[in-house]
Amino acid sequence: MNKPMRRVAVFCGLLILALLIRVNWVQFVQADELQADTNNRRVAIERFAHPRGDIIVEGEAITGSEETEGSDFRYRRTFTDGELWAPVTGFSSQAFGTSMLEGVENDILSGDDDRLFFNNTIDMFTGEDQRGGNVVTTLNSAAQRAAFEGLGDAQGAVAAIDPRTGAILALVSTPSYDPNSFAGNSQDDAEARAALLEDPDRPMINRALRETYPPGSTFKVVTAAAALENDLVDDVDERTDYDDPYILPDTAGRELTNQVPNVCEDATLRDALRYSCNSVFAGISNDLGNETMIDVAESFGFNEEHFTPVRVEASVYPEDNRPQNAQAGIGQASNRATPLQMAMVAAAVANDGRLMRPYMVDQLVAPNLNVIEQHEPEELGRPLSPENAQLLQDAMETVVEEGPPQAAQIDGVRVGGKTGTAQRGEENSENPFAWFISYALTDEGSPVAVAVVIEDAGVERDEISGSNLAAPIAHDVMQAVLDSESTD
Repeated sequence: MNKPMRRVAVFCGLLILALLIRVNWVQFVQADELQADTNNRRVAIERFAHPRGDIIVEGEAITGSEETEGSDFRYRRTFTDGELWAPVTGFSSQAFGTSMLEGVENDILSGDDDRLFFNNTIDMFTGEDQRGGNVVTTLNSAAQRAAFEGLGDAQGAVAAIDPRTGAILALVSTPSYDPNSFAGNSQDDAEARAALLEDPDRPMINRALRETYPPGSTFKVVTAAAALENDLVDDVDERTDYDDPYILPDTAGRELTNQVPNVCEDATLRDALRYSCNSVFAGISNDLGNETMIDVAESFGFNEEHFTPVRVEASVYPEDNRPQNAQAGIGQASNRATPLQMAMVAAAVANDGRLMRPYMVDQLVAPNLNVIEQHEPEELGRPLSPENAQLLQDAMETVVEEGPPQAAQIDGVRVGGKTGTAQRGEENSENPFAWFISYALTDEGSPVAVAVVIEDAGVERDEISGSNLAAPIAHDVMQAVLDSESTD
């Protein structure tokens, strides 16, 4: 071979070597990156080439899949009672991805989870399409519907959990949205989602998990627990030593007043909860100090995100000065909480001081119905001793038996609760939020604790209260769970 031909052969050999290196680089080094690239349409086509697994509530699927026409995305997600379940399922859209359980459990639902390898391999050999696994939730259909119908046209949220296990029984946020409206990949889907995002009522915000509010007087349950646990008060019927009105510390005589006159001077914890005495709980918070109040709030779950497995926004009890800390002790100032967090507070009291980690997925199930993951209830903490929890139960039950929220009473069942009317806006210029937290307690323990918050019910300001707006909803949710327990 002459010299020029050898050069051409060497050059061609180098080109072939470079091509082989490049092919191997793409196949083995860049494979994951290319597969995850949002511009790789083949990945999206494959994702929608087979039905997704389902999200299950009490043995019934609340999701499905349907074949589409005129698209290379073969299957489209469907949702049963979309608005009812959207705070749980989230959305699954050919154009806009996933959220909530549809997002967190996407690998199981799509069939891409490594734990489904055996099922996928069998399907490949038998010629069947890949199938997704199912997500079995802890939700209670009757409780969910009671919460949704109770909120109606109001802006608000409900969270209900089983204090014994931490299982989430209901998660409702209103106004809601129908994830069917943009599950596809058409111009209509894009316009539907854009309209939801532009809606000033923010229907796509999950108010039960992702929105924090001043908890108002419902937080006084935490402050009462702090007083008992730190030996500031020994008994709920022991008289305290706080003036009415209470002078906020480090201020030029700024007074903190009470809604009910002539009952809060040196009131017991029982009466302070019943009449919602700002003076008593601000005084307790100030006497205990900011660090102690932070510690107690954190023992109930404040100041950290929770994962159910859907992420829950962190509720906040802040580091603050003395006057702000006193007001935070009554659920105002910079104190902020999600509805789920306040349901956790009620649950810890109902469960004799033991707080269970909240969760909403009971099982992950393969297409062949084998359970590939089973959730085990987990203790999150013990913010209260059993003795102090029972003292607080007694006081909270007095609130429901003798106080304003008598609409929460249930025949033959002990119900404890606390109302809240949380101020907002400069100098309380905006309509307040109406809160109610509660639990139902039977001889077998407490099967349900509930938190209800109403942002806006479209009523006049003097009609806004936790007793009027929130307590009846909590009653219906608790009754639904109790009825479900009795039929099991």
